[in-house]
Amino acid sequence: MSRRVKFTFPAQLIKEPIIYQLGRDYDVVTNIRRADVRPEIGWVVLELDGRDEDVERGLEWVTSLGVRVDPVAGDVIEG
Repeated sequence: MSRRVKFTFPAQLIKEPIIYQLGRDYDVVTNIRRADVRPEIGWVVLELDGRDEDVERGLEWVTSLGVRVDPVAGDVIEG
C-alpha cells in the first residue's frame, strides 16, 4: 500500500522523532515529499509504503500523539 498524507505537528511535538519511530515501530517506509517546520508549528507531506494494517496502525499511533493527519491526493491536499 502506498499512501500520501500530511502531518501537522503542534509546537510541543516538532522536535520529537515521530516519523522515524513510525518507520521503525510499524514497518512503514516513509518518504518526505514536502515540509515546513517553524518553532510554533510544522507540517510534512509524506508517502507511506507498507502493508495496509501496518500503515493504519501507525497512523492511529501518530494521531494518538496529537499530530493531525490529513489525506493528500498527488500534491494537492484533500478536504
